[in-house]
Amino acid sequence: MSDRRPDPDARRPADPSLKLPGRRRDGRAPEELRPVSITPGAVPFAEGSALIAVGDTRVLCAASVEEKVPRWMLGKGRGWVTAEYAMLPRATKERTPREATQGRQGGRTVEIQRLIGRSLRAVTDLEALGERQIVVDCDVLQADAGTRCAAITGGYVALALACQKLRAERRLKRDPLRAAVAAVSVGVVRGVPLLDLDYSEDGGADVDFNVVMTDGQAFVELQGTAERNPFTQATLDELLLLASTGLDGLFAAQLAALEVQGPPVDRRSAAS
Repeated sequence: MSDRRPDPDARRPADPSLKLPGRRRDGRAPEELRPVSITPGAVPFAEGSALIAVGDTRVLCAASVEEKVPRWMLGKGRGWVTAEYAMLPRATKERTPREATQGRQGGRTVEIQRLIGRSLRAVTDLEALGERQIVVDCDVLQADAGTRCAAITGGYVALALACQKLRAERRLKRDPLRAAVAAVSVGVVRGVPLLDLDYSEDGGADVDFNVVMTDGQAFVELQGTAERNPFTQATLDELLLLASTGLDGLFAAQLAALEVQGPPVDRRSAAS
């Protein structure tokens, strides 16, 4: 599941410079995340925002509070959380036209923004949010695979900061966020399970997964494909354990970003 346009689903031959099975081309161990940083407050006008960098992938996330809900939710006493996703034309090595110039969003864009929205709603008490909507915009500044995972991870921080602001302004009676949510990719390249694939690894993966989880170790969504040969239950179990290990690091990065921007936040939740 490549995160590069114009043909994100085209499989590419494995990069011959990959250093497997010991160390990878960038020097990481198979179970190691790329360097992660989350900068809160990156968009001053937004109620909540964060710039997330995962290796060479960078996504700007901004949460906007709207004192209205979609028409189909009027009078239900609940709010809504949704997301929009886009890539800048030069987020990739070669320029790709803005989708606006083509008159419609591509199928990949729609799929990813729906995934981001589902992931954020999964940890949000929509009744506690009240009849308002929070829109989380995720714009890819630079893509080196894993943009949807970075958007979910950074989007959660932006959403949490927006909710903090609403609480500080006494527009919310309680915190609507029940847990943290983050996402990471895992895959099998040349027979070796890897955490957090970069673009060169993603293109040659035999098995490719995106794993979305809460900090209570509950799954939100699994997106997985055998790109070449079918994989076994043992391989799936190994990949999910690898993802869980990596997600612990992402949850720590989220918590650190929220503590920088405001008072300490503890949303550790039990899986249900």
